[in-house]
Amino acid sequence: MSAHQYDEGHTVAGWTGVAIATVGTCVLGLGVCVVSGVLMAVGLVITVVSALVTWALHLAGWGKPPGRRPRAEWGMRVRDTGARQGHPGCVGCRMAGRRGARTGVVGARAAATVEPVPGEAVESMEPMEPTESMESVG
Repeated sequence: MSAHQYDEGHTVAGWTGVAIATVGTCVLGLGVCVVSGVLMAVGLVITVVSALVTWALHLAGWGKPPGRRPRAEWGMRVRDTGARQGHPGCVGCRMAGRRGARTGVVGARAAATVEPVPGEAVESMEPMEPTESMESVG
């Protein structure tokens, strides 16, 4: 179990993409420092490859759907089984031609995981009965 209170999205796709992008930006920065167009181009190519690798891993189920996941699915080794059908509201899935169901699990999860902030008062949405003080104002 994670010691974190929130789903921070630590996934294989995310960490792999960040690692490759870090190498790409380091090569790009080195190219800027030594004024080498070739190194700058190679750094840009590596950075673009990082985005493609992250996208491919997301589509393979090693990423996460948009929104919060249940606590049991926060681990790095948990694979997203809904990735093959596509996630509703996911740009990467739409670009791959995976539309996802309109009333998918992600939408239900997002609605079910809305929690009030501790210490914050939640007001009732029921109509109030008029009181004497309210009647005298109007």
